[in-house]
Amino acid sequence: MTDPIKLLHFADVHVGMERYGRADATTGINSRVMDFLRRLSDLVDFAIEKEVDIVVFAGDAYKTRNPNSTYRREFSWRIKKIADHGIPVVMIAGNHDLPPISQRASTIEIFDTLRVPNIYVLDQDHGVTTIETRRGAPIQIAPVPYPYTSELASRETLRAASLEELDKRYTQAMTDIIKVMAADVRTRPDIPAVLVGHFSVDGAMFGSERSVMVGRDIMVPRSVLADKAWDYVALGHIHKHQDLNPGEHPPIVYSGSLERVDFGEEKEPKGWVLAHVTRGHTDYEFIPHYHRHARRFTTIECDCRRENAPMEAILRHIQRHHEAGNIQQAIVRVRLKLREEQEALISDRHIKAALTDAFTVAGIIRQVDWRVRSRLGALDFEEMTPLELLDRYFENLKMPEAQKKALLQDAKRIIHEVS
Repeated sequence: MTDPIKLLHFADVHVGMERYGRADATTGINSRVMDFLRRLSDLVDFAIEKEVDIVVFAGDAYKTRNPNSTYRREFSWRIKKIADHGIPVVMIAGNHDLPPISQRASTIEIFDTLRVPNIYVLDQDHGVTTIETRRGAPIQIAPVPYPYTSELASRETLRAASLEELDKRYTQAMTDIIKVMAADVRTRPDIPAVLVGHFSVDGAMFGSERSVMVGRDIMVPRSVLADKAWDYVALGHIHKHQDLNPGEHPPIVYSGSLERVDFGEEKEPKGWVLAHVTRGHTDYEFIPHYHRHARRFTTIECDCRRENAPMEAILRHIQRHHEAGNIQQAIVRVRLKLREEQEALISDRHIKAALTDAFTVAGIIRQVDWRVRSRLGALDFEEMTPLELLDRYFENLKMPEAQKKALLQDAKRIIHEVS
């Protein structure tokens, strides 16, 4: 029996995510962008030092479709470093990599244009491609990148179609492509086959990727992928690592993203997947890090409504997180629940001073239990219409009658147009 092919699978690098960052004094690059690049460097070191046989990238190299030259350079030399060590790298485009129209180049097409050795940028036009891995064993790669949805939507017969109808057509088109490729790989039953795709699958658990999504989403039925023609299904697009076919063959795996995008991914492990692929059987493991961890996100929750000294209670709560190691070099947000009379006692400056070990303080959020204002009168404000509330507000401002009447007329017109 031949040795398994060691396949490293990763996706959703999103170089260019600058939120919560600042200029890095050493590199001149945004510090959060450097987080993503350092995690990619960690993966590169792992691939080389562990002598993997092939690396598969399942899409979304950058945050935007038009990354700047610095971000392109930083991503490209890291990918080329893998290829320079004799390890083939297979790449497909994600929705963030695609231009608005198909005639323009994708962000990763430059590798193919320059004919960089050992780097294969594949799309569905290539069909199933047999690639020789580092140790010489062949592997079949079936590329299913994110589609150019604008092409289907522009067809004469679909120009008046609803979004629901278009979504059905996208799903059917993707399903047909995958089935054709599955039939193709069956003609070479002795060679392991891997499908590499960038799309959503029904039943998958979503994360923060929808908050940064470019274009419409594409949904593929899980049943189409759970085909024993494949020995491993390597997916990108959803940032949460998961196996949609646990304990069965083939594994249908989202590697997840390398780095956290926002607090929606606070609890998610980040990393890549190392699969050991043979014909008819594949084992894999999730690798959360090699030398570098993903940046920690920490939410500090403090319900102060029963506290007589809320500021002291907040600082004690922060100290406990310090002692647990949750704050040092983390992106931290603080969420407070307060009574109305407590709000004036809270000092953002003191809170930030207590968080000086954090990478950054993303925000101090105050949820205040406001009492109903007596100036609304005896009426229950929840029973009042928007116009009645606005009228009471203008009265409280002691607005001249003519001005109040004119504003209420404008408000009535706007409410009518919206409804």
